[in-house]
Amino acid sequence: MAILAGSIHRIKRGKGITRGKDDKIDSKDIAFYAYTHIHKFRPGRLSATSIRQLRLLFTEREKIVKALALFESTAENRNFVSKEVFNAVASVNRSVINRLNKALKHIEEKMPAIIGAEDQLSQQYKLLTSIPGAGRQTAIYLIVATKGFDAFDNWRQLACYAGVAPFPYQSGTGIRGRTGVHPLADKKLKSLLNMCAMCAIRYEKEMKTYYERKVKEGKPKMLTINNVRGKLLARIFAVIKRQTPFVNTCKFAS
Repeated sequence: MAILAGSIHRIKRGKGITRGKDDKIDSKDIAFYAYTHIHKFRPGRLSATSIRQLRLLFTEREKIVKALALFESTAENRNFVSKEVFNAVASVNRSVINRLNKALKHIEEKMPAIIGAEDQLSQQYKLLTSIPGAGRQTAIYLIVATKGFDAFDNWRQLACYAGVAPFPYQSGTGIRGRTGVHPLADKKLKSLLNMCAMCAIRYEKEMKTYYERKVKEGKPKMLTINNVRGKLLARIFAVIKRQTPFVNTCKFAS
């Protein structure tokens, strides 16, 4: 999706000044772009059935989690309305929450079952969860986003896709903007990596030491957290490439 969005963005930017909108003109612009960039074409392939199943299940889980948060917020009215008024929706609200919790439990049982049915996915899941800060949902989404780690060649490509890689903003001698990440990214992956980074900073000695040292040096906290995200991605690709679990070398430091 990010590649498709990037292509559409480039087509719009490359059209120059246009007035109005017309489907025929748009189709010609897309065809012309495809023809002139055919040398860059790299055939893709459909993800494995298990990856597509995991993607759909993960999406459904996100919907259920959001719905649960909405329905559980109804309880906030208990302290502001009479018991008689609140009871008008209490039973319905409780019934919906129970059904959503059952559906959530079913999905969270089904995703590990799909992963466990395939040796490669099972091995990747075990390797990813061996990294401090990386939880079950992060591991599953990484497998889905990377198509079983076939869609990216290295961690830097994934960092760019996740909106973690910093890019310079400069031109000549007059423009010297701040280096920063780009908003075009997989926001869900970025959010998960952010939670992983916060967890690693809090509980993992190496990341905690790095974070505290950089902050003392005067580095902005968000910049340092983003660096931790990048370090986590590097660890992720390292364990997948080596096919060995993460080893905390700080335990062996004298």
